[in-house]
Amino acid sequence: MIPLPAFADNYIWMLHDGRQAVVVDPGVAQPVLDALGPAGAPGSLQLLAILVTHHHSDHVGGVDVLRNTTGAQVFGPARESIPQPATPMAGGNRLHLLGLEFEVIDVPGHTAGHVAYYSDGQPFETTPLLFCGDTLFSGGCGRLFEGTAEQMLHSLDRLSQLPGTTRVCCAHEYTLSNLRFAQAVEPDNTQLLHYRMHCETLRAQGRPTLPSTIAQERAINPFLRSRTGPVIQAARSQDASHATDGDVGVFAALRQWKNTFK
Repeated sequence: MIPLPAFADNYIWMLHDGRQAVVVDPGVAQPVLDALGPAGAPGSLQLLAILVTHHHSDHVGGVDVLRNTTGAQVFGPARESIPQPATPMAGGNRLHLLGLEFEVIDVPGHTAGHVAYYSDGQPFETTPLLFCGDTLFSGGCGRLFEGTAEQMLHSLDRLSQLPGTTRVCCAHEYTLSNLRFAQAVEPDNTQLLHYRMHCETLRAQGRPTLPSTIAQERAINPFLRSRTGPVIQAARSQDASHATDGDVGVFAALRQWKNTFK
């Protein structure tokens, strides 16, 4: 599994078995074409499929070029407009690619029809995989452009229930800025402090902070921890009127705080 850098902070995820490849959210084609290598050359890869999580241009901008160049089949959210032709995907659908089975999970919130792709990794990968686009980030979550706080909370609850060893392959290198916010929310979270130091070291070496894991995110991500005492208290300190309105109110206050956090 390879994160292909794109734009300023995107990752296009690539899986391959040495002969064929699958990519996720190709906002631009060239990094994928470079990774595939010249068609027919020794060691080159054939692009088998393109998985799309949502319709934003930095996730679909390279789809047409890749499909037209390689003949790869495109799979994407059934309730969003993405480059066609594409096979529509919705929660509960399953895909079999590269010998892996992927379950499609509906995760609305960032966009109305956002989906994620989960595989337990068997028989080839050692741990499960989650391609979650802009729903879950390391230390954060996506902005609510089209969905509601209630939808996003439900989506994150669903992802949080995946096995702790699941590798979280999100689409942006937002980790350090997310962790600065997370520490403002939970300054006494020692696991968060250690994780931030680890991620700062990785970035200083020019290495990705991703993938994270579900277990790691449960321990440090305020948006997965919005029902814990310290996070509730912090959210209420910022927006007492909304953060007293149950789980969704706390989550909404937390998300609004992050929107304006400097």
